Amino acid sequence: MRVEVVHASQVTHSFNAVEVLSDISFSIRKGDYVGLVGPNGSGKSTLVRLILGLLTPTAGSMSIFGTSHKELRDWNRIGYLPQKINFFNPHFPSTVSEIVSLGLVAESDRRSTNAEDKESVERALELLGIADLKKELIGALSGGQQQRVFIARALVGNPELLILDEPTTALDPETRENFFSLLHHLNHHHQVSIVLVTHDIGSIGEFASKLLYLDKKIIFYGDFDEFCKSDHMTRIFGPSSQHIICHKHD
Repeated sequence: MRVEVVHASQVTHSFNAVEVLSDISFSIRKGDYVGLVGPNGSGKSTLVRLILGLLTPTAGSMSIFGTSHKELRDWNRIGYLPQKINFFNPHFPSTVSEIVSLGLVAESDRRSTNAEDKESVERALELLGIADLKKELIGALSGGQQQRVFIARALVGNPELLILDEPTTALDPETRENFFSLLHHLNHHHQVSIVLVTHDIGSIGEFASKLLYLDKKIIFYGDFDEFCKSDHMTRIFGPSSQHIICHKHD
């Protein structure tokens, strides 16, 4: 059986006594590529924050790599791209290389990057096709270029689990296609587990191996063959849209 990367058992989470997620149980195993979808306000961002250990469940338990978040020592095993990249000051005088290097969690007794870190940054920049921008200030780049920088930051530590929240919103079609090809390579050849949060439920079946449909509870979790055969999903989406989503039919 494949190694369990994320495990949620009867997780409930509330904000100000309002239940945002209720009785969530699922597991993500090594090599899974999960499309996380659901309507606005369904709890997707809350679930991502629970997986990352940024929130603690109100009830139930959440573990990662077989341990609790408090006991996890190597956070480089996780790569994360948040939904919005406008959380930073565009006038902050950081170069592209410096931003990408922030994806490497430094050891407590180190004060600067070493040669291995610099090689990792170079590889991530090459993967995203932005090596020529490494000395540019982040604020001088276009929105699409900035998005590629933050994707590189998520990838720089060679993570075993990659969590991406609407990663392609600012990318042009060619870069978007190259990005999904990169994810395919990481998933199939390096067994990187991926959680991709998206509103584009119509195309997620083209890329992911599993679908997690969330609306405060788990409405569906399984592969796309199971999705296509699910009477419950037929009632929600209708047979025509259901078959388009699963990408199993000509």
